[in-house]
Amino acid sequence: MDLHFTPDELAFRETVRAFLTQAVPTELTDKVKHGLALSKADHERWHALLQSRGWLASHWPMAHGGPGWSPIQRFLFEHDCALAHCPRTVPFGVNMLGPVLIHHGTPDQQAHWLPRILRGDDWWCQGYSEPGAGSDLAGLQTSAVRQGEHYVVNGQKTWTTLGHHANMIFCLVRTDREAKKQAGISFLLIDMASPGVDVRPIVTLDGTHEVNEVFFTNVRVPVANLVGTEHQGWTVAKFLLTYERTNIAGVGFSVAALERVKAVAGRVMKGGRPLLHDPLFAARLARVEIELENMKTTNLRVIAAVTDGGAPGAESSMLKVKGTEIRQELTSLLRRAMGPHALPFVPETAEASGHPDGLGQPEARFAAASYFNHRKLSIFGGSNEIQKNIIAKTMLGL
Repeated sequence: MDLHFTPDELAFRETVRAFLTQAVPTELTDKVKHGLALSKADHERWHALLQSRGWLASHWPMAHGGPGWSPIQRFLFEHDCALAHCPRTVPFGVNMLGPVLIHHGTPDQQAHWLPRILRGDDWWCQGYSEPGAGSDLAGLQTSAVRQGEHYVVNGQKTWTTLGHHANMIFCLVRTDREAKKQAGISFLLIDMASPGVDVRPIVTLDGTHEVNEVFFTNVRVPVANLVGTEHQGWTVAKFLLTYERTNIAGVGFSVAALERVKAVAGRVMKGGRPLLHDPLFAARLARVEIELENMKTTNLRVIAAVTDGGAPGAESSMLKVKGTEIRQELTSLLRRAMGPHALPFVPETAEASGHPDGLGQPEARFAAASYFNHRKLSIFGGSNEIQKNIIAKTMLGL
C-alpha cells in the first residue's frame, strides 16, 4: 500500500492485524483463501467475532453501537481483512439496512432493529429486483394495500441473495398505482416466516445456490414496519443503493485478488520464464494495478465525505463501475494465468472440505468458477450502464 498514514493510524492497523492473526479461526480464512463455499454458520461466526470486539458496524455512529472509527481506520480494517482472507460481512443488515434505519427510521424502529442486527438475531435479505424491474427498478409491481394496521403484500422478487438463510427481508412495494413510478413506492420490513411467503432457489452459472425467487401471496405486514413515509420509499431506496454500490466496489478484495494473480503469474512458466514477465500479461496487470491504486484514493474520498452520517452521491456509482471492472479483470487474468489448469467448475467441489489439489495451487480448481461468478458484479446493484447514466446526469449535467 502506497498511501501514507499517521503513527496513530499505523498503530491501529497493527491492532487489527494482531486480531486477525490471533482471533480469526484458520478454518474460516482457509475456506475463503481456497474458494470453498461458506455456510450460514460460517458467516454467523464471523459476524459474532467482529461484534465481540465492537467492530461489526464499522461505519455506524457510536450512539447506535458503532466503533466511532475514522474513514482511514475503516479503510485499513477492510483492507487488512481482505488480505487476511477473512469472510466478507453479509451486507444486508449491517451495511445497508442499518444506515437506512439510522437515517430514516423512527426511534422505536432504531431501538428494536439495530440491536438485533448487531447481535445477529436477524438475517436480512434485500427485496428490490423483480422479473420485470431490474435496471428499471422503479417499474416494480409488487403491491402493498393498506388494510387497517397492516399492509397486504402480493408479488414477486428475484435474485434475492442468501434469501434462503434470511428470516427478514426489506422490500420495495408499490402502495400507489396511480402515481408516477417513483412516487408510489414504499419501503417495508417483512418477516419471512409470515404466511404467504415462498422462497424458491435459483442455481447460478457457477453451480451454487446463492440467489432465490421470493413470492408474496396476501402477506400481512404491520404498518409499524413501514420505514420512512408511505409512497416515499424511493428516497429510502436511493439512500440504501449508494451504500450498496460503494460496498460492491470491494477495494480490499481487489487488493487481495491482485496479490493472488501476481503469485500465480510468478509460478506459471511461459517461454522459459515466469508469466509475470510476459510483456502482454504484465501490461494488463500493470494497468489494473494503476486503476486499483486510483480507486483506493477515490474510495477514501467517498467514505470521508459521509463520515457525519450522509450518503455517498454519484461517487458511489463511480466506485461501483470502476470497482466491478477491476474485479472482473482480475478474475480474467487469474483464469488466463492458469491456462488449461483453470479447471471447469465441478459442483461437488464447492462444498468439499479440505484444500483443492490439482497442481498444488489452490487457485486452479476455482479460477473458472470465480471468473463466471464475477460476471454478475457489473449487473447487480444497478447495472454499470445505468450507473454511467447517473454519473452523466448528476455530475456532468448531461
